[in-house]
Amino acid sequence: MRVTRRWVAATGLAAVMAGCTAGSVTGPSNARTTDPDLRPQPNSGYDTWVASFRNRAMQQGISQATLNAAFRNAGFLPGVVKRDRNQTEFSRTLEDYLAIVASPEKVAAGRSNYRQRAALLGEIETRYGVPTSVIAAIWGMESNYGTRRGDISVISATSTLAYDGRRGAFFEKQLIESLRILQKGDVAASGLVGSWAGAMGHTQFIPTTYAAYAVDFRGDGRRDIWSDDPTDGLASAAAYLKASGWQRGKPWGQEVRLPSGFNTALAGRDKRRAISEWSALGIKTVTGGSVPDHGAAALLLPSGPSGPAFLAFRNFNVILRYNNSENYGIGVGYLSDRIAGAGPLSASFPPDRYGLTIDDRRRLQKQLTAAGFDTGGTDGVIGPKSEAAIRSYQTSRGLPVTGAPSRELLAMLG
Repeated sequence: MRVTRRWVAATGLAAVMAGCTAGSVTGPSNARTTDPDLRPQPNSGYDTWVASFRNRAMQQGISQATLNAAFRNAGFLPGVVKRDRNQTEFSRTLEDYLAIVASPEKVAAGRSNYRQRAALLGEIETRYGVPTSVIAAIWGMESNYGTRRGDISVISATSTLAYDGRRGAFFEKQLIESLRILQKGDVAASGLVGSWAGAMGHTQFIPTTYAAYAVDFRGDGRRDIWSDDPTDGLASAAAYLKASGWQRGKPWGQEVRLPSGFNTALAGRDKRRAISEWSALGIKTVTGGSVPDHGAAALLLPSGPSGPAFLAFRNFNVILRYNNSENYGIGVGYLSDRIAGAGPLSASFPPDRYGLTIDDRRRLQKQLTAAGFDTGGTDGVIGPKSEAAIRSYQTSRGLPVTGAPSRELLAMLG
């Protein structure tokens, strides 16, 4: 499965999840890519561009030695251009999104990493005020707890995209900052790796965000977000959230319960109210108590009035500085709560547009796979592999080939 993320124009922090390492639950670790399209290939136009760029870089303080080291094994990556030009914007429902980024496996891995890194996370929270579970959740969302940090040369990726020109000025800026990273000695050229779009390390910073917010937490003279040791990566994420306005001691938000007949027109990120006002309107915690007052909050109904409801406090908007997607913000908050020991959401999600619940979709995937049509997993998210399996099944039975799930298909599979 893939979950698309947008570029955050205001900060330049987020790379696009489609094709990047961030958000993946499965897949290879940081072994070098075997995709030939992501290995340098001859391109005379690129070579000419690099020769011209070298002069511009030197005018901005990049030394000849740094340029030589950076470009010694770098080159044009056609696969990067392909991914940049073919980003498919598709939105998952919150239910599907959480099934991917906060699956039981992701929660279990998060709790394990949380326990293993408890002392470090505690130190980071003490310094920056960001809760340990929130830091761990961002780590899980961005690189699957460090197992998906990226394996593509950042110099090759950013120079290829700068040369390609679709977002040339943006990526040339990223390339310059990548060279400054090398020049300062934070990492060797061989270790400067990341996603196809240049997002790097445990918490997937792009070079300009690294330049502004990465920290040397232990004071060893290097801001190292690339190595197996996540210290600087996790601390840098916390430093970024603190700089973005994180309020120490305040939660991101919480699931709430609406009264019958509630006016859903009051929901929306831009419709913040005091907790006293929400309480007067009948909103309560999921256990029926009064909602604690952590300041003004917005009511979020991402799945409509029949799905889970959330009150989002100011820190929710801080999370959105990392990735300006409501699903992402809820995903981080929910995963952080689960890592800290909370249970699943109280409210159920409504059936999808096919009339299927997530349990129906899981059963459909299991039955298709058992019948010899592999869906690639049984998480209840109908992605490309599940659609291909449905098409294959429909073809084998002489049915109209739609690739779409249905209650009829579920009944047919028995």
